[in-house]
Amino acid sequence: MNKINRNQFQSFPYHLVEPSPWPILVSFSLLSLTLGAVMYMQGFTHGGQLISLGFTLTVFGMILWFRDIITEGTYKFIYPESFNNIVFIGKVIKREMIDILFRKYADKEESKLNPGSNTLSKEELGYYLAGLLEGDGHIGLPFIGKTLLNRELNPRITFTSHVNNLEMYLYIQNQLGGIGRFLVTGNVLRYIIGDIEGMKLIINLIHGKLRTPKNIRFNQLIEYFNNKYKLNIPKSCLDRSNLYSNSWFTGFIEADGHFGIKISKRKMIKDSTSSTLPHKIRMNNVSLVFRLDQRVQDISTNSSMESIMQILADQLNCKLLTFNYVPNKKTNEMREVYSVSLTSPLKLFSLIEYLNKYKLLGIKCRDFKDWERVFHMIVSKTHLTDAGYLEIMNIKENMNSKRQIINPLI
Repeated sequence: MNKINRNQFQSFPYHLVEPSPWPILVSFSLLSLTLGAVMYMQGFTHGGQLISLGFTLTVFGMILWFRDIITEGTYKFIYPESFNNIVFIGKVIKREMIDILFRKYADKEESKLNPGSNTLSKEELGYYLAGLLEGDGHIGLPFIGKTLLNRELNPRITFTSHVNNLEMYLYIQNQLGGIGRFLVTGNVLRYIIGDIEGMKLIINLIHGKLRTPKNIRFNQLIEYFNNKYKLNIPKSCLDRSNLYSNSWFTGFIEADGHFGIKISKRKMIKDSTSSTLPHKIRMNNVSLVFRLDQRVQDISTNSSMESIMQILADQLNCKLLTFNYVPNKKTNEMREVYSVSLTSPLKLFSLIEYLNKYKLLGIKCRDFKDWERVFHMIVSKTHLTDAGYLEIMNIKENMNSKRQIINPLI
């Protein structure tokens, strides 16, 4: 991977902003305010006027200064082009771990990074990124124009994930030719694509492959590029193809899917097949579920997600459910979501076949492989044995949020 090198990792936990005139203006304003106050108290002529001038300039400078700070926060991550590709905030990086990552890429061992890593065709990569964007992505569109500091506000495409998926996004960045930057804040990883050529590449890759209301936002992005750069990119139409015909659903599952194992308490039942006196045997009840949840409203377009979620429910041959939950106990805010779930072995088998054809690339692939392993244990009825029951218990205790992963950034 020749476009990724160690210089993409920044060794200090901050970034350098562009030069601003407001700090020096505020400094001279405060100096004028101080001198004016001294002159006024000592009875010098024009002391009051100097106080007024210093105070006015201080307020004016602070307003402009904080306006630019708010602008940078609103149009997230507007960094100069020389900014390094990865910024780590509040993290201590183990250099040897970073070296291991790059050595794997240099030796072309991408397939060893994650269980699901595989080389995707350009078409399938586009479908996968479309699903990933619609699940965990954001399209940022600033106002057309420049700030007073001559900063041009460009649009951004941002993928948000857990930091444990860094290897997956490095793999994606490699497949995209090294475009984009990374921002890590705590356990949150953001992969940000904001340069013009990178945005054009993403637009071409996912054009006509989106299925959710985020396609509205995507068309606004296309209109922005057409107007600003005199392009003639056609509008993107919603993809209505079968859910299992490409890797879009894999990307969507990567973002919002959940593989669950349910283990009921072991029951004692009578063995009626025994020719001798009936005796009690232990029965292990293990079931699997696949679930995918989405908000009822797409925030960026304020559009309902009911249409796409109903399409998913129809193609998966299951019911579309809604439920409320409280994501933040501090605010006690209730959130309504749509949910589709599969529990039938036949439907789960179809999903397993699909995910073995269009593979997950991130950490969730490990959850899927463990989940698939339990599925085959249920089919072969080895889950009924004591050894099988204990094995499934151990698998469940090390899946999803309980999975222990060595984080390369700590």
